[in-house]
Amino acid sequence: MKKLYLLLCLIIATGCSQAQTPPANSGLPPYHILTTDSVYVTPANLKKNKPVMVIYFSPDCSHCQHLMYDLKPELPKLKDVQIVMITFMPMLKGIQTFQRDFDLAKYHNITIGTEGYTYLVQKFYSVQTTPYIAIYDKYGKLVQSYPKVPKIPVLMETLKKV
Repeated sequence: MKKLYLLLCLIIATGCSQAQTPPANSGLPPYHILTTDSVYVTPANLKKNKPVMVIYFSPDCSHCQHLMYDLKPELPKLKDVQIVMITFMPMLKGIQTFQRDFDLAKYHNITIGTEGYTYLVQKFYSVQTTPYIAIYDKYGKLVQSYPKVPKIPVLMETLKKV
C-alpha cells in the first residue's frame, strides 16, 4: 500500500513540475507588470504585427548592465522591435535609476517594469540567471531564447531575421 501511495505521489509531482515548463513556441508570457510610469501593462498593450524581445533582468545585475552598455549603440536599429524589460525587483526607484542610467526613456519601443513577487515570467521561462532574452516574431511565435547573454552581433543577427 505504501508503494502504491508513493507511486501516486510521484506521478502527481511529475505532472505538476512539467506543467510549469512552457512548451516550445508557446507565445509570450502572460505578464502583468508595473512600469516606471506607475502604469500596469500586459501583452495586450503591444502593437500587433511587430516583433518582441523580452529581457528578464535585474537592475543591479552586472551582466544586465553590461548587456545594456553593449546594446545601447544598437538600439536605434531596433526601433521596429518592441522591447519589454521585466524584473522581479518590486522597488520602482531601482528600475527608474536603471532606465535613467541607460537613457532608455527616449526609446518609445522599450517598456520597463516589475512583475513584483509574482515571479510569473521567471517561472514561465524557468529563468536561472539574468539577463534572460526571448525573441518573438511578429506573429508572437518564439524564435530564439538566450538563457545567457549572447554576443551582440549574434543577438542583432537573430533580430534581423524576425
